[in-house]
Amino acid sequence: METRELRYFVAVAEELHFGRAAQRLTMAQPPLSRAIQQLERRLGVVLLHRGSRAITLTEAGSVLLREARLALEAVEAAEHRTRRAAADQPGLVLAAKAGASSELLSKLLDAYAAEPGAVTVEVVLGGPGEPERLLRNGSADVALLHRPYDSTAGFDTEDLHTEQQVVVLPAGHPLSNRPHISMAEVNALTDLPLPRWPRPDGSYPDGPGPQVRDHTQLTQLIRLGRACAVMPESLRAQLRDDHAIVPVPDAPPVTTVIAWPPHSRSKPIADLVRTAMRH
Repeated sequence: METRELRYFVAVAEELHFGRAAQRLTMAQPPLSRAIQQLERRLGVVLLHRGSRAITLTEAGSVLLREARLALEAVEAAEHRTRRAAADQPGLVLAAKAGASSELLSKLLDAYAAEPGAVTVEVVLGGPGEPERLLRNGSADVALLHRPYDSTAGFDTEDLHTEQQVVVLPAGHPLSNRPHISMAEVNALTDLPLPRWPRPDGSYPDGPGPQVRDHTQLTQLIRLGRACAVMPESLRAQLRDDHAIVPVPDAPPVTTVIAWPPHSRSKPIADLVRTAMRH
């Protein structure tokens, strides 16, 4: 399979509409349809159910969509890492989620800068899922990720810190004085639904909660009494007095990890990871 074919298929599989996919790819629809049919013939499988009103993915199509995304990410990563390896000035790009692990990140950068042979570290802060994406596509050399929210599959990792989660409520909420609250009780707060974060393709899952893209937007919605949120306890320091914090003992703990591409032979990455493990 060619990367061009994979891009065609991913566009159709994500849009589930040949017209919109063709528009997204800036090409005509007939050659796009022929390319997908040719791909199906070569693989000997049906990838799409073509109904009179809708297109749906077959099981084989769902598998190819997942694998095609990974393959295209790997191709993009190879290009980025090759160009970065040829750069005149050595340095590292570290990706992290804005607002998360701020104290840990600050300590790590200060400790690494004091190491002999330390290189320049460019920090890229993004929204949920962004650090993982940047590391996968080669735009970042190393990232701070958070299990279980981020996937670390395919990366080398070291655990740095594990913490419990809390629910953030508007100040004065009836549950704000509780010593703890369960996830079942959090999910039952119909007046304060949990937020919906975007998927990797930018779409949002169905649900009653508001669509959010960043931490600032979320905390404002909580202050306005439009949502609640379950988040790592360390984020408590960044909240204002008009928020209430209640522990959620049965929420899964969050582990901050430092992650980097597998089989890396980069000395700066190795030095940064060793510094993170020491501190």
